[in-house]
Amino acid sequence: MALRHGNKAYFQILLDPNRAELVQQEAKKAGKRATAWIRDVVYEELRMNTPSDVYSDAETADQIEWRNSVRRRIEGRTKKDS
Repeated sequence: MALRHGNKAYFQILLDPNRAELVQQEAKKAGKRATAWIRDVVYEELRMNTPSDVYSDAETADQIEWRNSVRRRIEGRTKKDS
């Protein structure tokens, strides 16, 4: 079950040690942290296995949520500094 972390869903996974090492190696080759590499792999898998309009709608909604989150933080800082 996913936990909430702000607007995001927080998943915790356990990987067997040898395959976890492969993840670390692939992430290093890509110049990413392992968690970022895993996230990118999951998103790519979803993109390939979900109808394109459904994935595109979800991606667009996520981008809007992110922009709104950034806007709220900026507004909060502006109010704090006033």
